[in-house]
Amino acid sequence: MEQKVVLITGGSAGIGLATAESLMNKGVKVYAASRRGGEPRKAVNGAGELVHVKMDVNNPEEIESAVAQIISENNRLDAVICNAGNGIAGAIEDTSEEEMRYQLETNFFGAVKTIQACLPVFRKQGYGRIITTSSVAAIVPIPFQAFYSAGKSALLVFMQALSMELKPFNIQCCTVLPGDTKTEFTAARKYTAASQLSDSVYTKSMKTAVGIMEKDEQNGMNPVDVASKIVNQIFAKRMNPVVVPGVQYQFICFLYNRLPVKFRLWVVNKLYS
Repeated sequence: MEQKVVLITGGSAGIGLATAESLMNKGVKVYAASRRGGEPRKAVNGAGELVHVKMDVNNPEEIESAVAQIISENNRLDAVICNAGNGIAGAIEDTSEEEMRYQLETNFFGAVKTIQACLPVFRKQGYGRIITTSSVAAIVPIPFQAFYSAGKSALLVFMQALSMELKPFNIQCCTVLPGDTKTEFTAARKYTAASQLSDSVYTKSMKTAVGIMEKDEQNGMNPVDVASKIVNQIFAKRMNPVVVPGVQYQFICFLYNRLPVKFRLWVVNKLYS
């Protein structure tokens, strides 16, 4: 079998790095894209390797350059994993247009741009796999992180529509929905400027909600466990359309969609207050 070639965004830390390393150890040539880059590595045992490429998912020219590099060096690309993301917290009323765009640009449009750059390659090959990292927040909205939830929800629906469009071309799509996971994402979370002002009516509630979420994240799943679910999809004969790592989060997603809207929103609000 030919060595698999995979591009992953957000590959310098957290779930992305854990996934890249796991794929490398399974013999895959992984191009880990991030804004910071890094040194190339080879698996201790086996043919796998990890190639860091500097790429900002908000920069179409850098995306095109990275994809062109991969094709030039390998003449193929088996899969793309869109994992780059960020978080911003604050009340909706306290969020500026610039802050809204900051949130959606990377989490949604960055994934879309990366996928669009890979599609011509996949169609020409006659195969390809697309995996995106969404969130349980795509199903269960989080107060004071509305734009994060909205972006992850948009990504989930986008991928389902994309899978129907790409079915004739033998291109498979999968969306992974992690729950609370212990990564650097927590420390990197930003806050809207207005939500931190003393005269904001939302500041106290926002800090309480985000504090609860950050505690949950730091006691959450190991990124390696999430990575293993992503890696399984890369090697599966047929990818699952949606994957939710962790039995507890599978149960939450299953139950949430079956409860009356008024009741489920009351429950979530109580959890974060």
